Amino acid sequence: MVRPVIAGVDGSPESLAAAEWAGREAARDGLPLRLLCAGEPPEAEAPSPRGAEARRRWAEDRLLAVREHLAEHHPGLETEVEQVRDLPAPALLNAARDARMVVLGSRGLSGFTGFLLGSVGLAVVAGSPAPVVLVRAGEDAHVVERGIVVLGLDLRHDGGARIDFAFRAAAARGAVLRVVHGWNPRLAYGYAAEPLPRELEAELEAREVRSVAEAVRPGRAAFPDVPVVEQVAPDNPAQLLVAAAAAADLLVVGRREHRSALGPRMGHVTHAVLHHAACPVAVVPHD
Repeated sequence: MVRPVIAGVDGSPESLAAAEWAGREAARDGLPLRLLCAGEPPEAEAPSPRGAEARRRWAEDRLLAVREHLAEHHPGLETEVEQVRDLPAPALLNAARDARMVVLGSRGLSGFTGFLLGSVGLAVVAGSPAPVVLVRAGEDAHVVERGIVVLGLDLRHDGGARIDFAFRAAAARGAVLRVVHGWNPRLAYGYAAEPLPRELEAELEAREVRSVAEAVRPGRAAFPDVPVVEQVAPDNPAQLLVAAAAAADLLVVGRREHRSALGPRMGHVTHAVLHHAACPVAVVPHD
């Protein structure tokens, strides 16, 4: 079964940016696109009168308009539209079971370049079995790409899914894959109270370099035409990734789900990246 790219559409500028990005990605990979509208329209866009039939027609018009717009830019793109009455988060999570990826729009943070996740976005990112890509409103779907995909590598928790996603994204774009791994020397040596001797830190860093090379070796073998640059540094992973994202077309990170009394929460690096990354971010669940 061919898994579609799914874009959540509610008529907002954020969701339209997501649909643009999803359409380009689906066309690039030869995949079908599914535009999904769930729940009621945003208050600012809600039709009047606010009857059930008016809401249904409003959503249907929005979906058809988006499909027509994408057809103009991507002739031959197979696009399906679906309107459901379920709440947005459950509807998107259900659709994600059979999706290649789910694409969502997000507002930019005031004073920052990253993403502002509402309850729907947070629930989908934290619970989706498929990768979730976040795109900001105003993201130009037809901008000239820089030719760089960044992969945030966590050697403690990474399986093959995140690495494979990043290699495939780079291969589809003809892009360089930049693998970024930040590590804490004190953590590696059991939280030493004193600064580590230079010789020991160099030995630990060489070990991290070897581990990164081994982690991406299967991807290099499967995608030999993808140029790979590995960056290993004893530095804060989130800061390294945010810096790398400034010149990237896509940043790929993982998701370790945390649950608390306040609901699902992501790992601190992914959380920080979503708040500061300057490019679309793909959050891939761990194997």
